[in-house]
Amino acid sequence: MSGAVSRNPDEAQRVALTADALAGLSAARKTLPCKWLYDAEGAALFEAITRLPEYYPTRTELQILQDSGQEIARAVGPGAAVVEFGPGDGAKAVELLGALSAPAAYLPVDIAPEWLEAAASRVASAFPGLRVRPVVADFTHPFELAGRADGSVRLLGFFPGSTIGNFESDDAVTFLRRTRGTLGCGAHMLLGVDLVKEAGLLVAAYDDSAGVTAAFNLNLLARLNRELGADFDLSGFFHRAMWNADKERIEMHLVARRMQTVSLAGRKFRFASGETIHTESSHKYRPERLRAMAEAAGWRAADMWTDPKGLFSVWLLAD
Repeated sequence: MSGAVSRNPDEAQRVALTADALAGLSAARKTLPCKWLYDAEGAALFEAITRLPEYYPTRTELQILQDSGQEIARAVGPGAAVVEFGPGDGAKAVELLGALSAPAAYLPVDIAPEWLEAAASRVASAFPGLRVRPVVADFTHPFELAGRADGSVRLLGFFPGSTIGNFESDDAVTFLRRTRGTLGCGAHMLLGVDLVKEAGLLVAAYDDSAGVTAAFNLNLLARLNRELGADFDLSGFFHRAMWNADKERIEMHLVARRMQTVSLAGRKFRFASGETIHTESSHKYRPERLRAMAEAAGWRAADMWTDPKGLFSVWLLAD
């Protein structure tokens, strides 16, 4: 979706979802883009995941924002408009905006209107006088803010949750370079980044004992059934999370329990027993790798904050 606002977001999403599903399921190693995990049901399941004891990233990042909020505010300066890429429920934006000096506006950007509504409502309730201007767009592609930040002294991009880890390295650099162009001269970018750590802790965060992450992953197949008329039998697949040490990332897969054929958009896709659909990668970073990636995209790594255990980090990038 290239425009700032889609006239028919539901139809645009259906067309994009169909194209991505057909391309991904036709590949030699089947895959589906992780952005499609987040329909209304997926959003609710992910919010449940963030409250699980195994899932450390959300609470750790929030704690960093709370503990370091004043330092971040001094580094950014007053009068910033916050442009959040993928806002979730808006909880982290509320924490950040509460720390900043005289924020000028809040612009959440997401392809899913249900995410935007939740985030915008939460922020508007917390800051009644703040301009809140949602932008329906796929931020993994070029889009325009279309004057929504007019009157702001500067722009502060906000990309929490270590969502940067969902990109392959080259794509992450491309995204950061593109956001630098979108935000303009003198902008900052506040980036949540999960760090490399012990594999068992990582795997548990993506394969919880209550099975919520499994339901979240399987909901992607249910979404293809609901929205595209596919005929996935959800009982024929199971969730698997694994640590890929060579690429320093967690991978989520949906694994076929048996040989089967699935129909989608007039096409048939065959699965061998044990064949997987790769639904998400979550790269974990070492500080030197993140710094080099930011510099390759034209940013300067100005500062970094972490928690006492070194589980997670929040980076301030400067133009």
